[in-house]
Amino acid sequence: MTRMVGMLIGGDEVFSDRAFDVENPFDGSVLARVPEAAIDQVDRALAAAEEGARAVGRMSRSERSAVLDRVSGALADRVDEFARLIASESGKTLKEARGEVTRAVETFRLSADEARRLAGEIVPIDGAPTGADRFGFFLRVPLGVIVAITPFNFPLNLAAHKVGPAIAAGNAVVLKPSSYTPLTGIELGRLLLESGLPPEGISVVTGGGSSAGDALVRDPRPRMVTFTGSAAVGRAITERAGLKKLAMELGSNSAVVVTRHCDVETAAKRAALGAFALAGQVCISVQRALVHRDVLDRFTDGVRAVAEGLTVGDQLDESTDVGPMIDEANARRAVDWFGEAESGGARVASGGGREGTLVEPTVMLDVSDEARVWSDEAFAPVISVRSFDDLDEAFETVNASRYGLQAGFYSDRLDEMMRAAHEIECGGVIINDVPTFRVDLMPYGGEKGSGLGREGPRYAVLDMSEPRTVVIRR
Repeated sequence: MTRMVGMLIGGDEVFSDRAFDVENPFDGSVLARVPEAAIDQVDRALAAAEEGARAVGRMSRSERSAVLDRVSGALADRVDEFARLIASESGKTLKEARGEVTRAVETFRLSADEARRLAGEIVPIDGAPTGADRFGFFLRVPLGVIVAITPFNFPLNLAAHKVGPAIAAGNAVVLKPSSYTPLTGIELGRLLLESGLPPEGISVVTGGGSSAGDALVRDPRPRMVTFTGSAAVGRAITERAGLKKLAMELGSNSAVVVTRHCDVETAAKRAALGAFALAGQVCISVQRALVHRDVLDRFTDGVRAVAEGLTVGDQLDESTDVGPMIDEANARRAVDWFGEAESGGARVASGGGREGTLVEPTVMLDVSDEARVWSDEAFAPVISVRSFDDLDEAFETVNASRYGLQAGFYSDRLDEMMRAAHEIECGGVIINDVPTFRVDLMPYGGEKGSGLGREGPRYAVLDMSEPRTVVIRR
């Protein structure tokens, strides 16, 4: 009999008249059934969060940081358990899932640190002639209720990046995880409650984006919506959210530029790993490679060698390097995009096929600007390689994208590094590595169509709080 797993609302496990299956992307086996939240249950979660905002807001900094430290410690003790859960429902390999849990341990620890040091500052009121007899300062106070909507590809650590800083700043959170990966979000909610968060401080509402997600976004009670997902859904949220703060991480078609002044073999190996990790389903996957013509063949050969040496298969097998895509519809879409690029003159140098949800690591050459595998977010295990002759051409091609999340740049010349830092239009420019690099304490977010705001606990805590000015007349 299929296991039933309830939502969490105000500390209670809650079920609904409707439910959906959570499946293993590799073989379609059902892991559990989870409720499809009804509108009255969304309302109940938001009402609980209003109470929770008052309760969490009254906690001292040390109390909030202690909760987050306990979450971090508990995750460290349960790495293998959470990794198997993440791998089972997301399709990422056990190796990748363990890495995600380890990162979430750090994200909650960093959030605990930010809870301890969140503070305002003195305002020099008497710097104005009319303020000569006054003393001023500002506090940082919580927003209240925050809605966090998370994707399938990092169901634990991207939730940690939203929930951890929100609690550090004194807010309550309603978390809506992806319908592909709700079990990790529910288990995280339980862990927060076990770690001493007030019951109303976290609710986990499950269901579709067009139902539960839309109801959460439209409701006037949340003060902020923080979302990671597609650009199309992000635009819809901005249209529907009303007068709320928004943090949006909306993806990319990230590029790496490889000059002739670098270790080309290392660049090729890192680019391949950046392209095929999590079957390419990462916002900062290496999707486009712009390589100086003088080193193009060496780079391409290196990428192909890595691609052809990867083991594709069951993500729960320790020997697997590349697991399945999240579902067969996305796997079909990826291969269709490969075919579209070929019709436009591109060549498949390696891979290109699929079996069910398994898509071969794919290397493409001579891809046109118009091909979606180049111009859109592929979110699949593919890298498109193209040559350039001078840096002006390379930077112009990188910047022609409507996205701007992160880019990589390889060179051993300082002048070229500085040009990249100033001329590439992305939220992060990763020099002598690929755009897939991220540590959880850095400011992370995009320019242009890649989003609004920055993740990283130090930066998110500021977004999730606001200044309250106090002026005292002497």
